[in-house]
Amino acid sequence: MIKNKAKKAASLHPRNLHQGSYDFTQLTAACPALTPFVTANPKGLATINFSDPQAVLLLNQALLKCFYGVDFWQIPEGYLCPPIPGRADYIHYLADLLAETFNGEIPSGKKIKALDIGSGANCIYPIIGSQSYGWSFVGSDIDPVSVKTASLIVKSNAALKDRIKLVQQKNEQLIFSGIIKKQDKFIFSMCNPPFHASMDKALAGSTRKINNLNKGKVTPVKLNFGGQENELCCAGGEIAFLKQMSRESKDYAEQVCWFSSLVSKSENIPPLKKLLAELGAQQIKVIKMSQGQKVSRFIAWSFLASDQQAQQFISE
Repeated sequence: MIKNKAKKAASLHPRNLHQGSYDFTQLTAACPALTPFVTANPKGLATINFSDPQAVLLLNQALLKCFYGVDFWQIPEGYLCPPIPGRADYIHYLADLLAETFNGEIPSGKKIKALDIGSGANCIYPIIGSQSYGWSFVGSDIDPVSVKTASLIVKSNAALKDRIKLVQQKNEQLIFSGIIKKQDKFIFSMCNPPFHASMDKALAGSTRKINNLNKGKVTPVKLNFGGQENELCCAGGEIAFLKQMSRESKDYAEQVCWFSSLVSKSENIPPLKKLLAELGAQQIKVIKMSQGQKVSRFIAWSFLASDQQAQQFISE
């Protein structure tokens, strides 16, 4: 187990490896293809154009190689290419949640099994979690291309081979069913749910982000971090997805120690907490995270009444 160090005031989690500005000298050495995309900002500091999908892709390749030992990472054009520092925060705050459950220590190693709902082609959460804490992951996705791509990433990197397994959710109407088998025990599940009710809304959100990056200059609509419709959207949007996840979670109350999911809209928290309480969740926590000016959060819930019950998720 890893000792849980006290938190200090910072934009990113204290254990996040991506504090401060990117070291582009280090990153371009790891990924020379990134070099042509590095420019100077008005202050003379090295940066990239974060509205350029290719630049973002190469930055991720460099970060994964430098910090997580991933030599091969490639995703199909148009698929979600996530910002890694923020994704790492979710992992580290989940580790803190586990420390609260297990006597102040973060459980580590292959015996700690986690479930990532909607891993996507990028497989980011299993990569960061396995390389940061040695955890084992099952990643699920409804998209066969995502499962095939993520599986190739795992097979192509020795550090990931025995840590991550990808499975396809064959029924698009279900979340946990068909993924969690009768014999499975997961110390936590995690999810970055589809936030939008439609692609029109997803594109509108991306436009706002890009125009903010470009200081108000209007640019053509473009998903700079990519994303397929199934990665970004679902009928009823985020709240419908999370209510379904909450209801399904009750069926696996004794197989998952902590269920969790990111929640993009703060107004969705109260109805989720109400529903989870009605479903019999014994513990419900909302953990806030901060990445610069961006504030995010995830909700976590458990049907276990005591930490003593949670010990079975390590001992078995």
